[in-house]
Amino acid sequence: MNLTGGIVLFASLWFLTLFCVMPIGQRSQADAGSVVPGTHAGAPSGVNWRRKLLWTTAITSLLWAVIAWVILGGIVTRADISNLDQLVR
Repeated sequence: MNLTGGIVLFASLWFLTLFCVMPIGQRSQADAGSVVPGTHAGAPSGVNWRRKLLWTTAITSLLWAVIAWVILGGIVTRADISNLDQLVR
């Protein structure tokens, strides 16, 4: 894995993790009891973006480190991936 591959992997994992973390602990405006006129009652209320982004970055860093260790440590090589069809046959 080169530098560009590492950056692309981190960015892809970061956005995937963000979309998994966003709904955790989310309260709707109806739950909070303050529905803003013109919005749906199920719209989010009081999103703590700083906390969610910090959690996203921490989880992504951990995932990226494990994947980089697997790739750079030679645990899984390109030859292993190209021979995966041999397992099915």
